[in-house]
Amino acid sequence: MVRIAVIDYDSGNVRSVCKAIDFLGHRSVLTNNVPEILSSDGVILPGVGAFGDCVEKLKKYGVWDVIFKIVENGKPFLGICVGHQLLFERSFEFGEHEGFGFIKGEVKRFPKKEGFKVPHMGWNNVFFEKENRLFNGIKSGSFFYFVHSYYGVALDGTQIAHANYIVDFTAAVNKGNVWGVQFHPEKSQHVGLKVLENFCKICEGKL
Repeated sequence: MVRIAVIDYDSGNVRSVCKAIDFLGHRSVLTNNVPEILSSDGVILPGVGAFGDCVEKLKKYGVWDVIFKIVENGKPFLGICVGHQLLFERSFEFGEHEGFGFIKGEVKRFPKKEGFKVPHMGWNNVFFEKENRLFNGIKSGSFFYFVHSYYGVALDGTQIAHANYIVDFTAAVNKGNVWGVQFHPEKSQHVGLKVLENFCKICEGKL
């Protein structure tokens, strides 16, 4: 069993992530307490809402700089939805905002296209581009659940999966001990639980 710190910064829908981790037989801790985050076996940064607001809240709670330390120390780190987008260099959601810059690339809004609604909301195929521990035991092309109006495009070879809605976009990234998924694994039924299970196994050193 591992203890996973789920970062609490007033972002919506974080408790469903905690429930999924607990369901898998591990222990989740919803927290913005720095020592508690640093002493965890792995860290998840969920995110719902605007990119800039999330940056502001992470800095308000003193967690922004801690995330750099976590990544530098090699602790497994997973960003979900906006948490995934924050891994990129910048976003153009309601202005221009700097992200962590762990992943080279930008976050953009879906363009308008007749017959397509924004936000992109619902189930979508995700295609894996290379083998990765996070997707161990999951078939490429599996359906995951998305809710987003913005998407990232990774430019540094860190993209491990893509999806298509109006345009091709980055569905998942991995660079060292950092992973990010644009979809919501906690809402993606058995395949989503498998992603979280794999992340916990990575934190245990079993994968």
